[in-house]
Amino acid sequence: MPTTPTPTPEKMNAAFTRDQAASGPAWSDSNLANPHKVADKASRVRGMFASIAGSYDLNNRVHSLWRDQAWRRYAVKAAAVKAGDVVVDVACGTGDLTEAFAQTPAERVVGIDFTHEMLTEAVRKQRQLDERRSARITYLEGDAQRLPLADDSCDVLSIAFGIRNVSDPKAALAEFARVLRPGGRLVILEFDRPSFAPMRWFNDWYCGWLMPRTATLISGDRSGAYKYLPKSVGTFMARAELLKAIAAAGFRDATGKGLSLGICVCYRAVRTG
Repeated sequence: MPTTPTPTPEKMNAAFTRDQAASGPAWSDSNLANPHKVADKASRVRGMFASIAGSYDLNNRVHSLWRDQAWRRYAVKAAAVKAGDVVVDVACGTGDLTEAFAQTPAERVVGIDFTHEMLTEAVRKQRQLDERRSARITYLEGDAQRLPLADDSCDVLSIAFGIRNVSDPKAALAEFARVLRPGGRLVILEFDRPSFAPMRWFNDWYCGWLMPRTATLISGDRSGAYKYLPKSVGTFMARAELLKAIAAAGFRDATGKGLSLGICVCYRAVRTG
């Protein structure tokens, strides 16, 4: 039976706890010029996701115009899961992609996230799955830069809309290479700014002006999460730079496929060796 993940010492000692979050937003105009350069980014991201965990799925569906699950299905297909594979879904959040992988021939699917409240939602959803899918899934609390896994221990590693939230994405990519077996597949979903100008203008308005207002209204969020989202996308590595970082971390055949006119990109690469 699924169980609620036990808080880790890192969780218990986090600099930005929920109590501290109540005294002020995780993200405000003063620290959003480039959120990737904020010294305590990790604790702010954790506090932010703790604040929006309960409404996270609803906002994902509404503000992707119900495309987010299609993007996840594309990622699962790109992973080419084979019978007996071990799949690790990093920054799994409430478990949408983890659950999608549990429908493949994978032997085991491990979802890892560093926000306890998001994992609590994932476990709640796991209890609603059929016994076969639920039995394949294990949830762990952990950091993408220090995964609680042995070297060469998985065949597929995914991270959906999480690599830009990591304090040091290059360190996380190196960690992904460590835990993947040679020949293992890395699949990353991440937002991007479309190259087609009219679509880019619409997306900038939608994500920069409309979505922060409507998503905040739906969630009742006071952490600044939906101000952070467009800023974190706009200041993150461009597609070519991320592909270069993936290759430098120990992967080959790195590609990036634009989805929904470039709003989202699915990156795929193979562990060298």
